[in-house]
Amino acid sequence: MGRTYDSIEPHLVQFITNQHIFFVGTAPSGPEGHVNISPKGYNTLRILGPRRVAYADLTGSGIETVAHLRENGRIVLMFCAFTGPPRILRLHGKGSVIEPTDDAFDEMSKLVPIPLGLRAIIDVDIERISDSCGYGVPIMHFQEDRDQLRRWTEKKGDEGLRQYWARENATSIDGLPGLSS
Repeated sequence: MGRTYDSIEPHLVQFITNQHIFFVGTAPSGPEGHVNISPKGYNTLRILGPRRVAYADLTGSGIETVAHLRENGRIVLMFCAFTGPPRILRLHGKGSVIEPTDDAFDEMSKLVPIPLGLRAIIDVDIERISDSCGYGVPIMHFQEDRDQLRRWTEKKGDEGLRQYWARENATSIDGLPGLSS
């Protein structure tokens, strides 16, 4: 039923690009702390190579993914087929956080869309690519992206976002460092 791959093969590229949502899982090091799973949408992910992807990390109420990646780099991205043939695809790897103030940001911003409310780019070097059946995933149909995040971000403005990040995204729920800028 499931198999592993040496690279993101063309049929997997097509599968990934057809998904309207993917999920990101991270965890702090050691036995303590909270495991985090975050849904991601808005077509912000790009495949940068046979074993590399990156996505735009948008403003949110937490900063767990960023904090966990800064601590240990471990990440998994999961894509589920909600239409068409059933499939679940997981990309396990090491992720890094690139903030707008980092030297690498200008180059990365040419490769990944930079939507309103971007707080970082997550760059992932993939170590394991695997799929599984997805038989238990329901069939659901995409209607549209929500526009609340865009409207909220526009209302906040640049200074309001910086204040929000300083207040809400400086540390994770476990007290790990979040955004540095």
